[in-house]
Amino acid sequence: MRVLKHLLEKNENWAAGIKQQDPDFFKRLSNQQSPEYLWIGCADSRVPANQIVDLLPGELFVHRNVANVVVHTDFNCLSVLQFAVDVLKVKHIIVVGHYGCGGVKAALTNSGFGLLSNWLRHVQDVRDKHASVLNALPSDSDRADRLCELNVVEQVGHVCQNTIVQEAWARGQPLSVHGWVYDVADGLLRDFGLCITSEAERQPVQEAALAELIARPVRAGLTKG
Repeated sequence: MRVLKHLLEKNENWAAGIKQQDPDFFKRLSNQQSPEYLWIGCADSRVPANQIVDLLPGELFVHRNVANVVVHTDFNCLSVLQFAVDVLKVKHIIVVGHYGCGGVKAALTNSGFGLLSNWLRHVQDVRDKHASVLNALPSDSDRADRLCELNVVEQVGHVCQNTIVQEAWARGQPLSVHGWVYDVADGLLRDFGLCITSEAERQPVQEAALAELIARPVRAGLTKG
């Protein structure tokens, strides 16, 4: 089929429902977007950013890729980050991983393929860095869940080390970087107490959050930040 009629119909129904609740919604939305949050998450179809935190279009700026990786040479991610920080002036950047992540599982077990294997090398670097922590866990499932958590901590560090964030902090712009993990099984976000608001906080907060995370059982993050 060249035309996805059922999706176009769903779009019409969705737009009509929004207009019924708020007749001026799309008029306001078309004039300006002013989100306070940048969400950096996984491309997994089960992790819809706006719905998870119950925010409307225009309230959350989003970047997604396989396994929620932040790489200093990824111009796509960097462009989103710079626009969010320098133009939209977001106040919060949230790196969100999720349990049951196929990319993380593939990185853990060396089961990627094609270009994906090259991309997942970034997650495998996290795996290798924390090999002793992962090897001490009793099952592959626990190791995959813990790697999801460790990957979030690592990617938060990458966000904070980026020159875009560093320069924002240097000029006194209010900006916090957070790390969460979403559980597809219950729909809840886990907050591991990882929140960095300045360069001075970056290393001590990240190290403290990592130590606390490793000491906790897998999936034992706080459900409230």
